[in-house]
Amino acid sequence: MTILWGALVVDPSRTQRLGAYAVAVHEDRLLLTRISPMGYPVGTWTLPGGGVDHGESPHDTVRRELYEEAGLEAISARLVDVHHVHIVEVGRGDQYEDYHGVHLLYAVEVDPTIEPHVVDVDGTTDLVRWVPIAEIGSATGPVLPVVTHALEQLDQFVAGS
Repeated sequence: MTILWGALVVDPSRTQRLGAYAVAVHEDRLLLTRISPMGYPVGTWTLPGGGVDHGESPHDTVRRELYEEAGLEAISARLVDVHHVHIVEVGRGDQYEDYHGVHLLYAVEVDPTIEPHVVDVDGTTDLVRWVPIAEIGSATGPVLPVVTHALEQLDQFVAGS
């Protein structure tokens, strides 16, 4: 697809990415991770998770990513919802891109007595923490649309639902 961008004709690169993400809720707090300078968009908060590797089960992906990004093991993980985002704009490396992200969202139970910490240092996550749901956005700063979607559907992710 060719797009007229101002006086320029741009043929954006197309990227489609499948990811699996953990929605972990405990005592009115949501587990969030912050995107490091190695990722995009830097400093934005998201859910623990990431890309499904070739040949990998999404069920395994959500558990692997939860451990890498938060140092937590999933006691249980239940596929609840699918979210997607389609963006055609300037993106990574200031290059114009056509990006489609498909996000598998899992209700995940973790041991809340274990303090979350980033295991995969120097990766795309530089911080992880439990954030009071009422403070998401105001205290954290920008969040990705997948977080907003999870918050809108939060009752589906809470244990016992």
